[in-house]
Amino acid sequence: MQGTLTPPCPSSQSTVSNQGPPPTASQISNVGPQPSKTVSSSGPLPAKSKPTNVRHMRRIIAEDAEWSLAIVPLLTELCIQHIIKNFEKNPILKQLLPEHQQKVLNHLSPDLPLAVTANLIEDENYWRRCCAKRWPVCHVAKHGGSWKHMFFERHLENLLKHFIPGTTDPSVILDLLPLCRNYVRRIRVDQFLPPVQLPTSPLTREPSESESEVESEEPTMDHYQLGDLVAGLIHLEELDLVYGVKDCGMNFEWNLFLFTYRDCHSLAATIKACHTLKIFRLTRSKVDDEKARILIRSLLDHPALRELDLSHNVIGDRGARAAAKLLSHSRLRVLNLANNQVRGPGAQSLAHALAHNTNLISLNLRLNCLEDEGGQALAHALQTNKCLTTLNLGGNELSEPTATLLAQVLAINTTLTSINLSCNHIGLDGGKQLLEGMSDNKTLLEFDLRLSDVAQESEYLIGQALCANREAARQRTLNPGYLTSPIIANDPDHSVE
Repeated sequence: MQGTLTPPCPSSQSTVSNQGPPPTASQISNVGPQPSKTVSSSGPLPAKSKPTNVRHMRRIIAEDAEWSLAIVPLLTELCIQHIIKNFEKNPILKQLLPEHQQKVLNHLSPDLPLAVTANLIEDENYWRRCCAKRWPVCHVAKHGGSWKHMFFERHLENLLKHFIPGTTDPSVILDLLPLCRNYVRRIRVDQFLPPVQLPTSPLTREPSESESEVESEEPTMDHYQLGDLVAGLIHLEELDLVYGVKDCGMNFEWNLFLFTYRDCHSLAATIKACHTLKIFRLTRSKVDDEKARILIRSLLDHPALRELDLSHNVIGDRGARAAAKLLSHSRLRVLNLANNQVRGPGAQSLAHALAHNTNLISLNLRLNCLEDEGGQALAHALQTNKCLTTLNLGGNELSEPTATLLAQVLAINTTLTSINLSCNHIGLDGGKQLLEGMSDNKTLLEFDLRLSDVAQESEYLIGQALCANREAARQRTLNPGYLTSPIIANDPDHSVE
């Protein structure tokens, strides 16, 4: 019986007998590596043998060139896509399951009309996308941590900033009121545009000298009145306003920064009627004594007001007396009259109210001109006051007499934690007296004496005493039963000489 090995190449065919002796090494080397498949000799050999290592492949040709293996979407997905596509005309959200609602919200466009989304969508991620698309910088922490509140507050602020009296339709703002009334907690507007002034004709009669400036100019420069808007914002707590124009360029005129008497009376009525208002700021608006008195009169006995900021105006002693009266007829916690024109008499009025006040914790009078007359009056008030924690008297022409009284205050006062006397004329002797007062004080944590002519040694030792007070305060926070360590009290590095 014989078998045949068929090499893949026809030109090198050879036959090996199954019954003969095994092939020699030379024969194997001549044949070369060949497939090890053996053909059975039980039947006749075919007429023409084919290579046995050829693999046959099937090729399928699709009849539809666009046919694919993609799975048909679920009916649920098709319905969600339809809802998203037609949400503006037919908003369907509350009827869906929670997981389906989330899919719809994740794919809704942030450009949908507010009339559709304002009172329907509460999802914070959707309003975050709306805010990110409109404003490159978003500080949501300033808006209570709510993206929806931030969107409506900033959207309303932009409308107010660009409102032009006599040109812009008031309905642009009032129509938004039903949509945003539940979400606006604060309004911060840093510009109010005046009405557009048409060029005067040369034939126009010149105003006579007897006509007052108020009658000739202010009626044409009144700004947007906030009364109707604020009355509809039932949760408004903060109002921060600046009556001026930003980026006016070469069109600068002083009357662009005019806070008129009509503006003042309207704003006074607005804040008086807003019983939820906690913070009121009116800065950089050229508010004088008379206008300050009008505004403060409307805040007397206000049920909710906690902070009043009238800084960077032109308020003098009469306005300060009105603020002193407010301290006695409100629960005010923070009063800021920085960078005004308050002098000694105005400071004395504030000191008289402060001596008996039990609510105010922060008073800022920096960049006025109190001098020692006002500084000494405030120091006397602090000897009996038991609630004030922060006092800023920087840049008020104070000198050694005021420092002498403040040193006495430091020795007995247990509520003050921060004092600013920078940019005054305390002098070397005044600094030494303040250092003596600090030796008995265990509660003051901050004391700013920069540019006040105090000796470096005194300022350094005062700083060491402050560090000891801060460490003691930290220990008291961690351990309420903590008492000042005798080691610290006797340490020569912390002693005051």
